[in-house]
Amino acid sequence: METTIHDTPPAAPTPAASRKRADWLRFAAVLGALLLLNFIGQRLFFRLDLTEEKRYTMAPATKQLLSDLKQPATITVYLTGDFPPAFRRLEQGVRETLNEFKVYGGANLNYIFIDPSAASTEANRNKFYQLLFKKGLKPTNLGATENGKRVEKIIFPWAVVDVGGRTKNVLLLRGSQTASPEVRLNQSLEGLEYELASTIRNLTPGRRKRIGVVEGHGELTNTEAGDMLGAWQQQYDVYRVTLGQVPDLRSLDAIVVAQPKQPYSETEKFKLDQFITQGGRALFFVDALRVDLDSVSRNGASLATPYNLNLDDLFFKYGLRLNPNLVLDLNSGQIPLVTGMEGNKPKIEPMPWQLYPLVNKFSPHPITRNLDAVYLKFAGNLDTVKAVGVRKTALMTTSRYTRVLPAPVPINFNDARLEPNPKLFQKGFQPVAYLLEGQFQSLFANRTRPGTMQFQPEKNPQARPSKILVISDGDFIRSEIDQKTGRPFRLGFDRLANTEFANRELVLNATDYLLDDTGLISVRGKQITLRPLDKVRLAEERRRWQFLNLGAPLVLLGLFGAVRAWRRKRRYASFAAA
Repeated sequence: METTIHDTPPAAPTPAASRKRADWLRFAAVLGALLLLNFIGQRLFFRLDLTEEKRYTMAPATKQLLSDLKQPATITVYLTGDFPPAFRRLEQGVRETLNEFKVYGGANLNYIFIDPSAASTEANRNKFYQLLFKKGLKPTNLGATENGKRVEKIIFPWAVVDVGGRTKNVLLLRGSQTASPEVRLNQSLEGLEYELASTIRNLTPGRRKRIGVVEGHGELTNTEAGDMLGAWQQQYDVYRVTLGQVPDLRSLDAIVVAQPKQPYSETEKFKLDQFITQGGRALFFVDALRVDLDSVSRNGASLATPYNLNLDDLFFKYGLRLNPNLVLDLNSGQIPLVTGMEGNKPKIEPMPWQLYPLVNKFSPHPITRNLDAVYLKFAGNLDTVKAVGVRKTALMTTSRYTRVLPAPVPINFNDARLEPNPKLFQKGFQPVAYLLEGQFQSLFANRTRPGTMQFQPEKNPQARPSKILVISDGDFIRSEIDQKTGRPFRLGFDRLANTEFANRELVLNATDYLLDDTGLISVRGKQITLRPLDKVRLAEERRRWQFLNLGAPLVLLGLFGAVRAWRRKRRYASFAAA
């Protein structure tokens, strides 16, 4: 008897088992994808900046600086606390910038925020305030408008950067003081990356560039230019250079010519020319006219007459002309004048002096972007002439309400007592500072060198592009002297107005631009567009937008829950029917 054995086919999986297996497969796929993304993310770093102006994108020079840090850098920020929204925006901007710094600086970069007002008692808080003040961190009383009300807050907009035990204070609140608080805060945000990165760079050990301050022609003394010399010495090696005692200037990276009063010889001018045409940088602070204030004080009047510096042909060859005149500006500084007597003492009051222009119209160039006003004394205007291969940028101009007086110009303090006639101040914007960049052609090409019979070729094989700054005011880097101590005040400080102008900052920016090979100064050109809300519509539609912001998420969440419940009900109903 034969027995037939039939294979029994396996039972088909139930719908529940199929769903369970599909869920496990889906879970395994999601988990695998997450592990893969984590693996890739650890080895491939990238960040996306979706803002229109790329406000969160660090410049390549900043990334390189932070990546190359060899010593720990610590940034202590005192800009934090219970601020109105306008101030919190600046604080948040600092945090975001430092977060980006941390990404590229790694373990060598750390930062902390300290609230100066966090002390438990008023006495302790005032004690901490005094400690910060002694460190040079001065508080700022900045105003803003919130919900139609004027809000004022005492803040310490400072950070202290420490690199390897060397420290430097960084002012975080920058911008033009004439701008509205909102605009000034925005300007401060634009400059955060440069202010912090440049400070880290200056504190990082490395080769220091060499600056030669030319002397021997009546230039500013160490005392008169003391503050600017001290500021340069924090970043560069600074030397006094007498052109007649050195064969050339090759050992220097830049030279400074600060208010010469005596002519340069042809040999000295040849050394300047060769230095510049071979790639050396130069800063010229020169007057076209001689003004003797001591003579004005003694005699009541004087004439401003042209200098003979023997530099006109050099400037002309490079594409610039320093005109023999003086610019008068209705937007001006002040001088102290005796206006009467108080008992047996003369009464002295500050009076506007149109020969001391205040300049707050600047080029958007990184040197002058978001700069506060600067102070000039007895400045002339500048013209450009054709120079092949040279790019010229007018860095700053006077206001539109100007008057130009050609030499000789009468100088009389009593003119300050007179009400100026606006009809005479119609010359418009007058350039007083130029940046020249490119390959400069030698003034001595196809000529014999001064004092020799050696012929200077038209094309020098050592020629390299260079940069020159020319400001038509020799007093631009002169500091006022404290009569009690004999020491110079901080450059740009005006005792009459009790205000500090931005002369120092402009010169440091210009020096940085001329000497910085990394391109870090270009970060000052960063622009963040200010997009203010319509305050009228904001007040009118406030309730509606609050309801929308609060109610819309709840409504959407309810709709999502209802749709999901309906789909689940329908799905299980179909399974039950099957």
